[in-house]
Amino acid sequence: MIRIFFLVLGASLFALAPAHAQAPAPDVAAGKAKAEAVCAACHGANGVSVGATIPNLAGQKMQYLAAQLRDFKSGKRKNDMMNPIAAQLSAADIANIPAYFAGLQGAAAGTAMSSFLPNVAKSNMKFPADYKKTFTEYMRLNFPDRNQVRIYYANPAAVKAAREGKPMPNGAMFFVEVYTPKLDATKKPVMAADGFFVPDKLMFYTAMAMDAGWGKDIPEILSNGDWNYAVFNLDMTQRAAANQAECLACHKPFVNESYLFTLKQLTAAAKK
Repeated sequence: MIRIFFLVLGASLFALAPAHAQAPAPDVAAGKAKAEAVCAACHGANGVSVGATIPNLAGQKMQYLAAQLRDFKSGKRKNDMMNPIAAQLSAADIANIPAYFAGLQGAAAGTAMSSFLPNVAKSNMKFPADYKKTFTEYMRLNFPDRNQVRIYYANPAAVKAAREGKPMPNGAMFFVEVYTPKLDATKKPVMAADGFFVPDKLMFYTAMAMDAGWGKDIPEILSNGDWNYAVFNLDMTQRAAANQAECLACHKPFVNESYLFTLKQLTAAAKK
């Protein structure tokens, strides 16, 4: 009798339990739209990336791509560019985008690369020919892993805003000279008294500046307000092979610091 009671009770509970809801099928069209607007800036709209150090995604397994996006979003997997991008993706995005890339034909082996997204690659910046006279040097930084030492400058508008504790205004500009360090007889960088490498050969320049409307064509998920970025060659021409998307992604988390890595150092220098 007791056995029959428990069998009936179990059957009743099973009948009352809701059926396990199946996850909705990924929306491939939505994944395609998001990929073309954002992911294509680095991975290419067709899943063939824009650079040799960026992975192709075409034909990758959907479950694998979704797992990577979840890990980037949670911070379990670290990447300066992908963490801030994945943090903005919804659960639907993390299902839809992998479904789109997984459905593409696998990228062919070789050196084929996609072109940069025109609206993301375009930079409105011009080389500040008078920066040595009008900008303020506010910090130096060693990059041992890249064999570089960098010298940072800010224009008067940026220095004034930092001194007054205000957000960076339109017209603010930051400019960086990138050098190889001077080497000693043992091929090690020579250290100056201030603890920074002694600059030797000027390699190129990097810069960031903002003005009204400069960010209007950049997708919100990448946007740094109206900031633009650029790399300049030694002849003062803008380097066409520089992808603004990488800069935008790395600076994205610093929204409360006017998208600056070095606001603290600039503020300290400006108040001296």
